[in-house]
Amino acid sequence: MINVLVVEDERQINELVCVYLKGEGYNPCACYDGAEGLKRFLEGDIDVIISDIMMPVMDGYQFAIKVREVNEEVPIIFLTAKDDKPSKQLGYKLGVDDYMTKPFDVDELMLKIKAILRRSSVKKSKKLEVGNLVLDLDEHTAYVDGEELNFTVREFDVLYKFLSYPKKTFTRSKLMDEFWGFDSSATSRTVDVCIVKLREKTAVCDGFEIVTVHGLGYKAVLK
Repeated sequence: MINVLVVEDERQINELVCVYLKGEGYNPCACYDGAEGLKRFLEGDIDVIISDIMMPVMDGYQFAIKVREVNEEVPIIFLTAKDDKPSKQLGYKLGVDDYMTKPFDVDELMLKIKAILRRSSVKKSKKLEVGNLVLDLDEHTAYVDGEELNFTVREFDVLYKFLSYPKKTFTRSKLMDEFWGFDSSATSRTVDVCIVKLREKTAVCDGFEIVTVHGLGYKAVLK
């Protein structure tokens, strides 16, 4: 069974998330501050972490730092009322995999967990195969029918993200936060140019296409 660590000091929210997790067949482990959550995590057998940021004793940032010191792979989802850009940027910089702001849709959270678990299993295998395209995470290489495609590091990372979460829409803002970070020269146009280049380079791929979600951003759709 998949063990999901829920670190949330608001008991009503914690209990709600745990109820939904049980309904989806997961085994939730409830903790109410970062220190308690870290203690439970270090005991082992945690597959996914859902964590608030603003908590007593140890906040979510400190908790994430401690987790990443011992485990770089376990998926972490921040669930928080802090919706400002610097908070999100810091979360991604610390190695958080996804970010949801309160109030939130519990059904969407369950979908994110399923998607992140799929990505986690792909990450463990270090290879992602979609149609005639093979992405190797260790080598940061891409091959189509045995022929190597040349991507920049950022292009590879963006494409890997898209294909790890097929059908998920990524806003330009989210892409900028995660892949351009604190680069003050990056704009939404920078993201658009990257997508144009990705489309050109992946035109020979037969398993997916990168589509525009008008008014929002982009997503990969499997064929």
